Amino acid sequence: MAHTYHELKEMTVAQMREIAKDIEHEAVKGATQMNKDHLLKGLCTALGIEMHEHHEVIGIDKAGIKIKIRALRKKRDEILASKDRKDLHGVLRQIHAFKRTIRRATV
Repeated sequence: MAHTYHELKEMTVAQMREIAKDIEHEAVKGATQMNKDHLLKGLCTALGIEMHEHHEVIGIDKAGIKIKIRALRKKRDEILASKDRKDLHGVLRQIHAFKRTIRRATV
């Protein structure tokens, strides 16, 4: 049975040890003595699973938004260098709004 990182992460230590006892790999030797974090890392190594969950952005142009954020950061740096901070709040709010847009579109 193929496991995913998320499935392994949700399992109990006892369940993970059951899986590890059937695997002949250096990373899971001594699995009965491992805690959950070490066991999760060992199982992922032994099973060839990547150690993080992948997130995907759906419904927006992420690259375009990131370009806008970079431009706003340059503008922010210019405002900070000029010491005239009346426009700073608006720029910071725009950066924040774009970042929130990306996070909301992440699945």
